Amino acid sequence: MVDWILGQPFWIAAASLTVVAAVRSQCTYWLGRAVRAGLLKGQWAKRFDNDRINGAIDKLQRWGWPLIPLSFFTVGFQTGVNLGAGLIGWRWLTYTLAAIPGWIGWGLVYAAGGLAVFAGIFTLATRSPWLAGLVVATVVAAIVLIVMRRRRRVSQRPALEVEMAA
Repeated sequence: MVDWILGQPFWIAAASLTVVAAVRSQCTYWLGRAVRAGLLKGQWAKRFDNDRINGAIDKLQRWGWPLIPLSFFTVGFQTGVNLGAGLIGWRWLTYTLAAIPGWIGWGLVYAAGGLAVFAGIFTLATRSPWLAGLVVATVVAAIVLIVMRRRRRVSQRPALEVEMAA
C-alpha cells in the first residue's frame, strides 16, 4: 500500500490517507464506546486499564477537544486519545468535529513525505537495525534539544522585560 500511495499525485495520496485516518480513529472511538457500555468484560476490560489509556483520558478531561486533533501528530498516544474519547463518553458529533482537522493534517503530513520517511526507516532497519536506531535516537534527541531551548527562551523573556522596565 505504501508504494501505491507514494506513486499517486499528492492530492490523491492526501485524500486517501485522510480517509484512512478517519476510519481508524472512528473505529478506535467506537471501540472505546463499546467498552464503556460494558460490551467487553472480563479479560478484555483489563487490557484497556493501562497507563497510556488512563493518561489519555485524564488529558482529554483536562484539556478537552484541542487534544484530539493534536494527537494525530503523535505516535501511539493518538490511539489512546481516540479510545479515551469513547471511554469517557464524548458525544460522537463533538468528537468527530474535533477529529476532522487531525485527519486532514495527518493525511497531508504523510502524503508530503511522512510515509516516505517511515518506509526509509523501515528499510534501513531491515538492513541495519543499529543504524536505524541511531537515526531515530538522533532525531528524538534533536527534537528534545529544540524544545528545551525554546522553553528556556520563553522562560527568560519575562525576566528580561521586567529588568528593562525597572
